[in-house]
Amino acid sequence: MGARPFRYEAPGFGVGELWLDGERVVWHELPTAGALPERERSHPIVDRIRAYFAGQAVDLGDVELDLDEYSPFFRELASALRSVPRGEVVSYGELAALAGRPAAPRAAGTFCARNRHAIFIPCHRVVGADGLGSYGALGIEYKLRLLALEGWTPA
Repeated sequence: MGARPFRYEAPGFGVGELWLDGERVVWHELPTAGALPERERSHPIVDRIRAYFAGQAVDLGDVELDLDEYSPFFRELASALRSVPRGEVVSYGELAALAGRPAAPRAAGTFCARNRHAIFIPCHRVVGADGLGSYGALGIEYKLRLLALEGWTPA
């Protein structure tokens, strides 16, 4: 069938893009500044993402993801991170331990840096042992906005 793109608007965040192969998420780009296409296509998963960015407590844990290219350990990290509840955070070391490898926090960091399923695999819920850490090209402010959207408040 092949993956199809779906662009969506998330008010206050911008325009995001989701690539689906049937009902399976292949790629998700978080919303940033951008313009929607003239004719926007809808999909139930896109509707759930919009609800998430509107602040609704949407559970995306049941959405099927394309993890075929992930190593077995990266799949374990993905599964562990998807189990971290909305509004909570874990450190890279805690994430590695949840995935069965407590001595691999750097690998957990590499996993988060390569995550192509943002929101579905919520790497914004992973923090450094000494602070919030970073959030790639989108920056720490974006990470803070996502965490606030989920009801997290710094201790």
